[in-house]
Amino acid sequence: MKKTKNMIATIYDTLHAADLDELEGIYKNWASDYESDVINLAGYVGHLITSDLLLNYLRNTESTVLDAGCGTGLVGEILYKNNFRNIDGVDFSQEMLNIAHQKNIYQSLKLVDLTKKLDYENDSFDAIICAGTFTCGHVGPEALREMVRITKQGGYICFTVRKQEWEASPYLQIMNDLEKNESWRKLEFLTKKYNVKEGVSCQLCLYQVH
Repeated sequence: MKKTKNMIATIYDTLHAADLDELEGIYKNWASDYESDVINLAGYVGHLITSDLLLNYLRNTESTVLDAGCGTGLVGEILYKNNFRNIDGVDFSQEMLNIAHQKNIYQSLKLVDLTKKLDYENDSFDAIICAGTFTCGHVGPEALREMVRITKQGGYICFTVRKQEWEASPYLQIMNDLEKNESWRKLEFLTKKYNVKEGVSCQLCLYQVH
């Protein structure tokens, strides 16, 4: 991926990490400055647009929600402020989880690799929200199948995919396959600003599980 003049160095590094071990090391050193950097320097709005879209559909505040790739808890904070209390968070960076833990907004926080089979029973959650995680070098579209498995019938999966990742990986194929086999149905599919100051867009998607 070409580095743009507006892309901050650490974001560039995360998008070009050779493997998950290198990526984990980057986030370990970045965790304390992560929110300030992505919001103030990159103009990241993924947590805002994803939360807004899900909350348009998910009205029952007793719903169980998985914040997949929760990071430092940007999405969890929004859900909590909207009176949701049954929120679980997972992320592959312990340092990011440590910051999320300090906010006291999650029922549980777990160190999880979203590229692997998830340690949850079928039909565990009323909704899954995943903001800023489907991006280059992080989590790929295959993870959507596991998300469908652990979401209850009638539940929602709301997620962003960074433009460069969308173009490089078979998201549309997997999403369409899941729709063809009646695993879920599309409710919203939008192109939105993502990292505003970098000039980066994303696909913002909302599906309902069958």
